[in-house]
Amino acid sequence: MVKIEDAVIARLKKDNKVFEILVDCEKALDFKKGKSVSIRDVLAVEGIFKDAKKGEKASGIKDVFGTDDVFAISEKIIKEGEIQLTTEYRRKLVEDKKKQIIDAISKKAIDPRTNLPIPPTRIELAMEQARVHIDPFKSIDEQVKSVIDAIKFILPIKIEKKKIQIISPVQYSSRILNFAQRHCEIKKEEWLNDGSLVLLIEIPAGTMGEVLSEINKISGGKIESKIIE
Repeated sequence: MVKIEDAVIARLKKDNKVFEILVDCEKALDFKKGKSVSIRDVLAVEGIFKDAKKGEKASGIKDVFGTDDVFAISEKIIKEGEIQLTTEYRRKLVEDKKKQIIDAISKKAIDPRTNLPIPPTRIELAMEQARVHIDPFKSIDEQVKSVIDAIKFILPIKIEKKKIQIISPVQYSSRILNFAQRHCEIKKEEWLNDGSLVLLIEIPAGTMGEVLSEINKISGGKIESKIIE
């Protein structure tokens, strides 16, 4: 159990009433994400409050939740409500999400002047210059477009996809197909009479080198590849 002085508030508004509990910030977020965390380890105090800071206990709990079980109610508050974040933990979440967004952009985008991938450090610098705001709770896909829109006046950037034809000998076909299903958009799949595989895949231009390198590694360099467009 976390110490009370280190706890943060998780809050749920329901039926025009406010219900609060005191929780360990990181464990509560892990619990909310569905990770295997005991609710007993999440709580700093086994109590439901109207105002946790003042220590005012909530009333009418059973009428609202259908139970007076502290742990069951606490689970509902965490899963459906809001968790107050410490400044340090919010900063960590923002930094982690920022790195993921930069990585996603560097894999999808190219510099239209050179048609080459853009290094992550240049993307990060442009984001700092544009004062881009990162929301730690929004998905990466939701934020990539808005980030690109914000930095495109500072850093020439273009999202481009490449179509590549892959011809694989029979002994590597299944493994290459499995890789392509996980990492590429398959536009066409054709099995030839000798068991070899012809794939037409589409991938972000920025990941082309990485994807072809992995496919060549799987086949020992024995595949044929051709950029279609």
